Amino acid sequence: MVKVSALFSGGKDSTYATYLLQQQGWEIASLLTVIPSRNDSYMYHYPNINWTRMQADALRMDIRTTQSDGDQDIELVDLERLMAKEDVDGFVSGAIASDYQWSRLNELCDRLDKPLFSPLWRKDQRAIFEDMLKAGFRIIVSGTYAEGLDEAWLGREIDDDAFSELCDLGEEHGFSVSGEGGEIETFVTDGPNFSSSISIKRAEKRVSCHTGVYEIIDAGLE
Repeated sequence: MVKVSALFSGGKDSTYATYLLQQQGWEIASLLTVIPSRNDSYMYHYPNINWTRMQADALRMDIRTTQSDGDQDIELVDLERLMAKEDVDGFVSGAIASDYQWSRLNELCDRLDKPLFSPLWRKDQRAIFEDMLKAGFRIIVSGTYAEGLDEAWLGREIDDDAFSELCDLGEEHGFSVSGEGGEIETFVTDGPNFSSSISIKRAEKRVSCHTGVYEIIDAGLE
């Protein structure tokens, strides 16, 4: 059995990549999360990153976290230190199309002499998203950073209707429906590999110009 650690942000892509390898019978030994102290990190998901521990509980997986000040050079060192502690056969990434992320993760894995497994890499972005929804993942929008995505999207669950609308807006405004260009951030509240769903009890929307964040204040497992 292949034993891996998954680079985990709590968003749709890292969650789905982890699920796909579980479906192949691989052992997910741990989830690895870097928590940046600033919201403009080059590498890492920011909105609601502190709630990955609850997601790990729902997934019944161990999670290891490390803090990072979000500096472009130092944040990769922080991740490498976290990865180096894991006794695994390799690492899992949810990268789809970001060459910046892809190249740097591969560099880290080369130095650690461990392979990087990225089951979503270069796949059709719309098809991947559709597959997530068909599999039963419940995904909400936790951040918006593109024209066309107004305040109403913050906290909205992406069901079939919302996905169709998102695709139309992506074509109209020229953004990636998967959010690989940083246009949207997501948070997964439930899925086929969750033992419990996450119920968001209180959240706040913070909006400025064409950007917005849905910040979870209180949540619990159901």
